[in-house]
Amino acid sequence: MIYLDSNATSAVAPEVLDAMLPFLRQSFHNPSSSYSAAREVKTAIEVARAQVAALINSRPESLVFTSCGTESLNAAIESAWQTCPDRRHLIISATEHSAVIEPARRWATRGGKVTFLQVDADGLPDLEQLVAALKSTPTALVSVMWANNETGVLASIDKVTQLAHDHGAMMLTDAVQAVGKVSVDVQKTPVDFLALSGHKFHAPKGVGALYVSPRVRFDPWMLGGGQESGKRSGTENVAGIVALGRAAELALSKPEVGEMRDAFEQNLVSHCPCAYVHGKGAPRLPGTSSICFPGLVAAEMLILLDKLGLACSAGSACHTANVHPSHVLQAMGVSADDAASTLRFSFCRYNTPHEAEEAATLVIQAEQRLRALAEEAAGPVVFS
Repeated sequence: MIYLDSNATSAVAPEVLDAMLPFLRQSFHNPSSSYSAAREVKTAIEVARAQVAALINSRPESLVFTSCGTESLNAAIESAWQTCPDRRHLIISATEHSAVIEPARRWATRGGKVTFLQVDADGLPDLEQLVAALKSTPTALVSVMWANNETGVLASIDKVTQLAHDHGAMMLTDAVQAVGKVSVDVQKTPVDFLALSGHKFHAPKGVGALYVSPRVRFDPWMLGGGQESGKRSGTENVAGIVALGRAAELALSKPEVGEMRDAFEQNLVSHCPCAYVHGKGAPRLPGTSSICFPGLVAAEMLILLDKLGLACSAGSACHTANVHPSHVLQAMGVSADDAASTLRFSFCRYNTPHEAEEAATLVIQAEQRLRALAEEAAGPVVFS
């Protein structure tokens, strides 16, 4: 199987697995206990905190370990609600992940105001609308993804952050897809909150982090024993945290996947004249490719590609295994038909140029077969 779905989840790096196993075997102790073995476990957590901090150029004490990106994003938005009672305006881009959209809906049900920023055809947020929204009413928080999980489009986070701060708002960015793949520096881009998740860059599922700037107040929503300096109670996932730290170390050397992705896209477009790439006019993650095959059904393509030995997706895998209409592509002005004809391919450091070439061949074969079948018979295609 050729795996091109690393935006959904990435394979755990061998070095990461080796780092975490001792904390599932002999070093299993609760880091809040007082004896020496437990203190060694606590030290391992702080080493990992420094490793993750180095990846985004933050102070270690500004990082809160969480269970995932979703928790981190929810925690930041909830904190903004609690700490800004005189600012009940939340601004998010229309292409945000559901982990931002759903808390935004809850914000609105509590009586707050939510503005959805429109995006252009390449998926970049409308900065003029952002300025107008910031001027319209006191704003607590602006949330814009650093890198989109479906298209890989990189937003102008520097500009968005500056505009938010100019109008007294805090800035949250979902950097789940960006961290470990492109340079992320919270000193150069002074966001107030940043969410990341380990399983997107070769750590296991179930561990993430939230960067909280020392410039802002943070009100935790998980209360209990006061772990994580009181910012996130609950006994720490030590093995996961150690794994996240080791993955962060590996990620300091960015994988060279951009050339593979570009060659893959060029191969497909040259052999599939109808195909086109979403967000090609904007900066993108080096390993993400969202390609439309007009007239075909993505779900049928996925079935055939799976049989041929290629794993990819029709968009985000974060809802269920079912295919849903992409709100990201719809926000970019893509028709419903073309959105339903789109596949996402996401490369990682373990893919090879040979795999990229073979994957393109399989996609071309599937595209040609489905078009031939469509010409022969009407109705949905059924594979035996």
